[in-house]
Amino acid sequence: MSRRIKRTNQEPRSRDERKESRPFKARTAKKAGPRPGGKPGGKPPRFAAERAERRPPRAELEKAAPAKPVEALLPTKVQTVKVTADENNMRVDRFLEARFPGLSFSHIQRVVRKGELRVDGKRVDSKDRLEEGQSVRIPPLKLDTPKAVGELSEGAQKTLATLKEMTIYEDDDVLVLNKPAGLAVQGGSGMTRHVDQMLEVMRDSKGQKPRLVHRIDRETSGCLLIAKTRFAASHLTGAFRSRSARKTYWALVPGLPKPKQGRISTFLAKEESEDDTIMRIAQHGDEGASHAVTYYAVVETAGNKLTWVSLKPVTGRTHQLRAHMEHIGHPIVGDPKYFNIENWQLPGGLQNRLHLLARRIVIPHPRGGVIDATAPLPPHMQQSWNLLGLDASRFDPIENAPEE
Repeated sequence: MSRRIKRTNQEPRSRDERKESRPFKARTAKKAGPRPGGKPGGKPPRFAAERAERRPPRAELEKAAPAKPVEALLPTKVQTVKVTADENNMRVDRFLEARFPGLSFSHIQRVVRKGELRVDGKRVDSKDRLEEGQSVRIPPLKLDTPKAVGELSEGAQKTLATLKEMTIYEDDDVLVLNKPAGLAVQGGSGMTRHVDQMLEVMRDSKGQKPRLVHRIDRETSGCLLIAKTRFAASHLTGAFRSRSARKTYWALVPGLPKPKQGRISTFLAKEESEDDTIMRIAQHGDEGASHAVTYYAVVETAGNKLTWVSLKPVTGRTHQLRAHMEHIGHPIVGDPKYFNIENWQLPGGLQNRLHLLARRIVIPHPRGGVIDATAPLPPHMQQSWNLLGLDASRFDPIENAPEE
């Protein structure tokens, strides 16, 4: 299901819907227990629920003149560039992707691994983060040699058909896929099938392959944004950097979060072991720590044992939503990394799979207007919604959450 939406006058809603659609009143979520200087069980402090300035109406966006294409030229010799304010805290690999749309993942990893790219004269890892003002030595770069475009093999035709079945929005510049749970977005150790590899079958007559604009976890299903041209890739990655993209996620969690609408603000840092990598709650100033902000809202409950929550990430850190929900004591059902409630039993009939959906993405289109795509519940979550009697058509209160 896909659509581009212009919101004008809405149909009259029922009394129940009007009740659900009252303004978002979020309060900072904290773990259970007394707050400093307060009484046990006291209410956490309120915070402003409305952002000071709202974005221009979509009608104005749709009337805006299309931006002119700006494509970065690939360096043919060594060059040194400065990290700008907009690029502060950006990962090294994403810095290269943003500066030079079209570079393959393998080429980026290769120049970083060999030490050809250096930051302030030092070798770095592709996941290291940059700081404003740092000097980045960039070696000569090149696009992968375009593959000849001809008749597709039987296997390639099946892959193309699979991508078409996953498509929920498409035009000449942009593609939005409904990625199924279990399919990785990018390759890794021992990974033979992933979205980036599948996109090889969509090379155009000039040999250009569609490019990933963002990523979602392997076990998360839902909206995945793809740029079909270098022009679109440049503008869409810029929209993510400037936080012009709005994303909504749905999840199923145990218990009932209190307050029912809140803001989670922490620092997250990566913690690696021999067989796993997770994000832990960190302190400001800790090595590798990045600030992360998430708004959440309770949509509907099932006997206070399980709750459907809607999530709006303001920042885009690795495993942010999963780590944040675990932090407030309501980890996402089926999460193999962050669900750690002792002696908790999964209700009968529900599958022990990650119940997290990238439900919706709204982002300015590179040529004017707005892309607004929505993904349906994946089969295992639809089964849970049916068993618990949850109504997927209910009003989503996260719509009224602030954007910062």
